[in-house]
Amino acid sequence: MRIVELNENTKNDILNNLLKRSPSNYGKFEDAVAEILLNVKVKKDEAVFSYTKQFDKANINADNVLVTKEEIAAAYKEVDEELVAVIRKALVNIKDYHEKQKQYSWFDSKPDGTILGQKVTALERVGVYVPGGKAAYPSSVLMNVMPAKVAGVDEIIMCTPCDSEGKVYPTTLVAANEAGVDKIFKVGGAQAIAAMAYGTQSIPKVDKIVGPGNIFVALAKKAVFGYVSIDSVAGPSEILVIADESANPRFVAADLLSQAEHDEMASAILITTSKEVAQKVSKEVDGFVAELSRKEIIQKSLDNYGYILLANTLDEAIAVANEIASEHLEIVTKNPFDTMTKIRNAGAIFLGEYSSEPLGDYFAGPNHVLPTNGTAKFFSALSVDDFIKKSSIISYSKEALENVHLDIEKFATAEHLTAHANSIKVRFE
Repeated sequence: MRIVELNENTKNDILNNLLKRSPSNYGKFEDAVAEILLNVKVKKDEAVFSYTKQFDKANINADNVLVTKEEIAAAYKEVDEELVAVIRKALVNIKDYHEKQKQYSWFDSKPDGTILGQKVTALERVGVYVPGGKAAYPSSVLMNVMPAKVAGVDEIIMCTPCDSEGKVYPTTLVAANEAGVDKIFKVGGAQAIAAMAYGTQSIPKVDKIVGPGNIFVALAKKAVFGYVSIDSVAGPSEILVIADESANPRFVAADLLSQAEHDEMASAILITTSKEVAQKVSKEVDGFVAELSRKEIIQKSLDNYGYILLANTLDEAIAVANEIASEHLEIVTKNPFDTMTKIRNAGAIFLGEYSSEPLGDYFAGPNHVLPTNGTAKFFSALSVDDFIKKSSIISYSKEALENVHLDIEKFATAEHLTAHANSIKVRFE
């Protein structure tokens, strides 16, 4: 891995390079996505099935688009029983963590008859998209479905691609069933996003779409925002490690590569105050890459978006980490909890050398759907909050309104909204 001395120029160059990975730069695909969305909006099932035949080579129709109970039962026979047990353990951790995020309706009353409050309501129907092109992602199923279940969403549907024979990855089906998905449809790509956003004869319209996908899925989610809510427009995966001289170079190298293997546009960055650690991590990375199964992808990721940055001080390292605002941030320093208090921007923060990033991907409980491309400066991890809405409650008695009606009329009149003022005034004529 390249080792770079950290200064203002190198920092800006790296930030600009990382921003090239943003989904906002995928404009050349927007016309193709727009055409798919329009066709599905107008032709509904016909367009969805036609695109599924074109892109996935599968003969899907109204009779077989919905995954059956028999197909789910067959999936269990193909999945290792030990993996099913692990999925169930992970679900317990994920559910327990998200249960602590639940919000409740509240009311506050005063003696004069004023009642103010907030009513918390779960979304009615949510759509979860699960990729199925290059690999199976049962962990993505758990992370997207469980906070919706905890929030109390009435119905959760899932869309995921199938193979040319109309078969969905067995691990995806098992994870969906264990997490409590109500309906699973064999549809992928931008056409699946369009179907969930607009509704077709077979696939119902949802209130919100969550889940990762390829460039076409990301652009489709971006385009349908407004018809439905979405979680985010996710970019490529990324990890940033802050390390001092106490860090184990072999552990750090392994953790960097855990994200570099996602795809060629993934980013892996180490910021360290130790030149010795930097050199040792670089050497360990080379050793690991030579033996890992996805070494070609990893090498392209490292060549394009991998860095080892040498900082003069830990405070400088922290400042740059806050500017990059990485999806995953590992802190491997003598006092990681102390360092953590100075972090403002990160999707998920892992503290100490035994809190490796994959722990969060699969098992610990916090959600692994995280903000990317610097959006951790203003976005959060997927949570129960994403599956609820809050309505304000306002109730005034005559006495309570009478005490303030002149104030409201004056405010409205100052804005030249006389009908607003009159709405209050008529009650005290």
